[in-house]
Amino acid sequence: MIKLKCPHCQKEEQQVKAGLNASGSQRYKCKRCQRRYTPEPNELGYSEVVRRKALELYVDGANFRRIGRILDISRQTVANWVKAHAEKLPDEPPVPGPEVEVSELDEVFTFIEQKKIASTLLPK
Repeated sequence: MIKLKCPHCQKEEQQVKAGLNASGSQRYKCKRCQRRYTPEPNELGYSEVVRRKALELYVDGANFRRIGRILDISRQTVANWVKAHAEKLPDEPPVPGPEVEVSELDEVFTFIEQKKIASTLLPK
């Protein structure tokens, strides 16, 4: 059994359960100092994974309402996250690197050009 220690009086004796708080964490009461406390509170709000997924969906073209339905959250919450993320972005776009010196081409174009079937020929 885990021994709980009152954060106020530092005693381990007479610690009893005293209901749950709003986030669902177990509350305790110290019978010595009559104070209530939560030793390991649950975090409120949404995880970083959900926030990141909402931003990815927005960048991919989904609107706030659809993202809210997919993730089962309010569309206004999604809008607030997007706005907060946009404010963190720099005003200037990143500077592109040096020019590309090597380009790769796909062989599909030359293959299609040589076909004799009319449906695959490119218009000239």
